[in-house]
Amino acid sequence: MIGVFDSGIGGLTVVRALRRHLPDYDIIYFGDTARTPYGTKSPETVVRYAVEDAETLLQKGARMLVVACNTASSTATGALRERFDVPIFDVISPAVTMAVSDPKRTRVGVIGTRATVNSRIYEDKIKAIRPDMKVYGQPCPLLVPLVEEGWLKKGETRKIVKKYLHPLKLKQIEILILGCTHYPLLKDIIQVKIGKRVKIIDSSETMADSVKDFLHHNPNVDGRLNKNGACRFCVSDVTEQFQKIAETILKTAVTLEHIKL
Repeated sequence: MIGVFDSGIGGLTVVRALRRHLPDYDIIYFGDTARTPYGTKSPETVVRYAVEDAETLLQKGARMLVVACNTASSTATGALRERFDVPIFDVISPAVTMAVSDPKRTRVGVIGTRATVNSRIYEDKIKAIRPDMKVYGQPCPLLVPLVEEGWLKKGETRKIVKKYLHPLKLKQIEILILGCTHYPLLKDIIQVKIGKRVKIIDSSETMADSVKDFLHHNPNVDGRLNKNGACRFCVSDVTEQFQKIAETILKTAVTLEHIKL
C-alpha cells in the first residue's frame, strides 16, 4: 500500500489526486485529527508526531510513505528518512520543481501555516536552483480551521483569503504555491483573489505526479505494491465533521477507522 499521512483532513486532497493518477493502487491514509493542527507546534513536537504517524502506517502494511503535510514535510522529512528504510515523499519538493521550471516567471508567492512559512523551506529550495527568483512567504493561519469547519464557500472565507493575499498582490507575484494541502479546497477562491494571470501550483497534484513518475522508473518498488484499488482511512479522533468533509473531498462514502496513538 501507499501510505499517506497528514495532521488532519487536508492530506485527503493528495489521496484524491493519487486515486486519479494511480487508480489501481491500494492507499492507506492516516489523519492525526486528535492533534491537529501541526502548524502551531514546535519542530520537536512535529518530528515526534510525524514519526508516530509513519510507524502507524508501516505497521498497517504501507510500503512507501507520502508526507501530505507541509509542516511535517518542512520539519520532519530528514528524520523520517534517517529512521525508515522505505521511499518517502515530501509534499514540498515537487511543487518547487514545477515553480522553477518556468524561466519567464521569477516572482513566487508561498502561502502556508506559520511553521511552513517561517521555515523558509520553499525559499531555500527554490533559490538553490534559481537564485534569480524572488520568493515571498505569507502565513495564513486561519485557512486550515476554516477548511476543517467546511467553510469552503462562505463570504467570511473569501474576505480572509483576500486579506491574506493582498501583500502578495502588492509584490506582483507570477506564481503562487499552495503550501498546505488544505488549500486546494479553496483554489477557486484563491485564483479569483490573486488574479487569473498568476499561475497556481497545487501541491497535491504535483505530489501525485511525482509518485507516479517514481513508480514508473522504479519497478522494484512498484512490484511490491498491491493494486486492488482499495483505500483505507484511519484517524486518531473520529468526528462527524471530518466524515462530512472527507466525503465532500473524495465524493464518495468514507468509513473511518479509529486508531489510538
